Order: sequence, then structure tokens, then C-alpha cells
Amino acid sequence: MKTKNVLLTIVMFTSFSLYAQKQKMAVLNIDVNGIPMSSVSMGNLVRLEVEKTGEYTVLDKYDLAFLSAEKGINIDDCFGRICLVEAGKLLGADKMLSGRVEKFDDKIIVILRLIDVESGAIENTDIMEYLDLPELQNMIRISVHNIFGMENDKTIVEMLSSYEDPVNTPKTQLKLNGPRMGVAYIGGETGKILEDPTNKGGFDVYPVSTMFGYQFEVSYLSAGDFQALFEFITMINGMEQSRFVPSVSILNGLRSSKSGLEFAFGPVLEIMPYADGYYDSSGTWNIGDPAEGLSGYKTGNRLDSRGDYRLATSWVWAVGKTFRSGYLNIPVNVYYKMQSKGHAIGLSIGFNVNRNSR
Repeated sequence: MKTKNVLLTIVMFTSFSLYAQKQKMAVLNIDVNGIPMSSVSMGNLVRLEVEKTGEYTVLDKYDLAFLSAEKGINIDDCFGRICLVEAGKLLGADKMLSGRVEKFDDKIIVILRLIDVESGAIENTDIMEYLDLPELQNMIRISVHNIFGMENDKTIVEMLSSYEDPVNTPKTQLKLNGPRMGVAYIGGETGKILEDPTNKGGFDVYPVSTMFGYQFEVSYLSAGDFQALFEFITMINGMEQSRFVPSVSILNGLRSSKSGLEFAFGPVLEIMPYADGYYDSSGTWNIGDPAEGLSGYKTGNRLDSRGDYRLATSWVWAVGKTFRSGYLNIPVNVYYKMQSKGHAIGLSIGFNVNRNSR
């Protein structure tokens, strides 16, 4: 027991000594401009990231509020060096960390200053320019590490900073390659044919079809937050009704990377069973050639479960929006597909995880 008590005492003494050796730092409010966060909240965020480094004993917001009230320090607008030095002396801090976070055009500028209270000198200043992305905490973490001379993750720094090729930065690119799934209601003559019995050339199914596939896209124009791109969507339709209908959509898309809104249009190619035949005078569809001497008929071809598989074309218009959660993109689209004898109204949804999207 004595040995355990001695060891416990040594550990506690060592921990206390290490804690006592750390210099005390105070982080007041951080000046902000054009940022959807108050100076107080930004100060709390910087203080949190400083605490995570373990480099200093950081005066928490509750002690800061108590001491500033007790000693009559107004920290609301204390951003200048002279004010910070005086406040640091009253708070008993060795170092003060302050700065400014400002949105400027399409960038977020983060400036941090490390001040030595005893000498009143600015020990270090870090200025970083970041892309206008919803990643403020990561930006603050990078800047805090910089001013303390700590290493950052190079991948994250490059992702958030406007380095090298601005066209390929997350600011100007929203890539949505990934799986797609959805459902469509089919109307018009095509919808009626789907409901007809098979002995009449129908499919004896509901005029509703599910789909599953994948979207590939290639951007051919990118300027600011605007993108123009080709979208190639491969789909398999009708599996829930024991049907296999492959399709390929080739769309021209116009997208805002900032809002996630998109408009697209283009042709759809499908493999469907079609048959040649005729409508008799009563309007009944028959496959094959009309009987000799028959009058009042009209020849043509149409979707028919008894027919041969052929290439069918249609045209689609689509609008949508991409919802984001961190690096997860969730594109949701509503579309209208037009054919000569029918139409379809559908909804599709997809997802991808892309660290290079805004």
C-alpha cells in the first residue's frame, strides 16, 4: 500500500508540475466580418482549437467572464495589441491570442496574432486565405496549428486553400458521379399498353416502374459557381415487375455548385419490344399484316410484349437540387420524359462521397 501511495503521489506531482510549466493563454473575442458567426462564437471556436493542441493552459470562457467582470475588463471590442496586453495583465495571462476572420470576395481570410503579455510584442502572426467553404472549424484548426508551429494534414490544407489549379478546386466543382435509383409513373398510350393483358400485346403490369443505375458526368465548362456538363446515366428499369428494360440517358446539365440547383435535358435510349401491325376500324390493335380486302385500318408500330426488342428513343427534362451533409452529396431530381405515344413523370435520388465538392 505504501508503494502504491508513493507511486500515486509521484504521478500526481509530475502531472501538476507539467501543468504548472505550461504558460497561461487567454483568447478573447475574435473580430469577424461577413461571416455567419458572432465574435463571441468565433472566440469560443478558436479557444476550443487552442485547448486541443495542449500547448497552453487556456483560460476557459467561464473564468474569462468571471475575471473580466471582477476586474472591469471590457472584452467585447478588445482586438488591438494595446488593449490585449492590458487585458492580459489583468487576467494574469502569459500569452494572448487574437485575430480576425473575414470573407473577401470568394475567399475567407483568417488572421491570428500571438502576443506576449510581459513584453507587449507580437510574437507571431499567421495569415491564411481559404476558399469560401462551410469548413470554418477546419480552417481555424489549420491556422492555430500554423501559429504554434504545428504540422497540418496537407490534404486538408490543399482542399481548403486556393492552390495551383483554381478550376479544379471544390469552389468551382460539384461532382456527382454515383448510384441512382428512383420511380416513375408512365402515362398516355404507353401506360395503357402496360396495363393491357399480354394476349392483347400488353404487359399486365401497373404503369409504375422502379429504376436503378449509375451516373457518370464530365464537366466541359466551369466558371465560378456555374458548371455545364454532360451526364451519362445508365439504368435498369422494371425489375420489380420481372421486366428487364435497359436505358441510357445522355443529358446536358447546367448546375450551380453553390446552391446545388440543376437543370438538365437530353435524349433517352431504351431497348423495348415493338411490333408492326395495324389498328382495325374499331381501334383494336393487331400485329402482322391486315387481311386481304380489309378496309378502315391504319398500319403502324407500337410497344407490344409480343414484339421484337428494338431501340426506342424519348426526350427528358429534369430539375433537381443536391443536398449536402459534410462530404456526402445527395442529388434529388424530378423529371418528365416525353415519347410520341406516352410520357413518364419520375423522381430519382442518388448519393456520393466527394471531398472535392463544395
